[in-house]
Amino acid sequence: MMKDMTRVAEIAPDHYAISIYVPEFNLRFNHFLIKDEEPLLFHTGMKQMFPLVRDGIARVLDPATIRWISFSHFEADECGALNEWLAVAPRVEPVCGLVAALVSINDFAVRQARVLAHDEILKTGKYRLRYRQTPHVPHNWEAGLLFEEVTCTLLCSDLFSHEGDVEAVTESDIVERAKRALIEGQNGAFANAYPYTPLTGPILHGLADLRPKQLALMHGSAFVGDAEQALRDLAGTMREVLGQSAESSSQ
Repeated sequence: MMKDMTRVAEIAPDHYAISIYVPEFNLRFNHFLIKDEEPLLFHTGMKQMFPLVRDGIARVLDPATIRWISFSHFEADECGALNEWLAVAPRVEPVCGLVAALVSINDFAVRQARVLAHDEILKTGKYRLRYRQTPHVPHNWEAGLLFEEVTCTLLCSDLFSHEGDVEAVTESDIVERAKRALIEGQNGAFANAYPYTPLTGPILHGLADLRPKQLALMHGSAFVGDAEQALRDLAGTMREVLGQSAESSSQ
């Protein structure tokens, strides 16, 4: 599984995707680095991926200089290697919302988290990251996303996930890719990975209101284009694929 399939690509100015393809899953795992005065990493990767992610980052900057580490929710590929990063980067702090800090991170991590409130801004130098609470979008109560306001890049975790050894960046339709993956997922061992709640649509439309120009996906190709419309279309797709079954099962 840990054969070096690492690819490093700049998806926006100073924004890099460190991408590892895992053939057994037919899936890319993307970790996003923002190069700035205080570098930020979004997604640590799993523990077993740590050497590959670290070496990929080393192509861009010294891994020991990373200042902030963030992620959407408490899951192995999101923050499994958090303590490994805290060991090699002496100034790094985890960044997350209050729920994540209290229910998981401050117990799991060897260093306490910097807690961000909804819509609070984290400045890394010339870049500004707005924190958005997104409970259960894509997964888990503590979920939250970061929107980098200068390049208009939404670090969107598992939203729009799709399979394959795909290109680093695409301008093609990713909503259709995500729809196929959702439908296939509902028929497989990982069914019901995405909860559908009354908040799902409003959260996605709220992210669209930020008017992003890039979508940095955990799994699949980063998207450049009308990301605002893509998020609104995803809201409709998730309702179509997931919402009707959720409503019928509750009756």
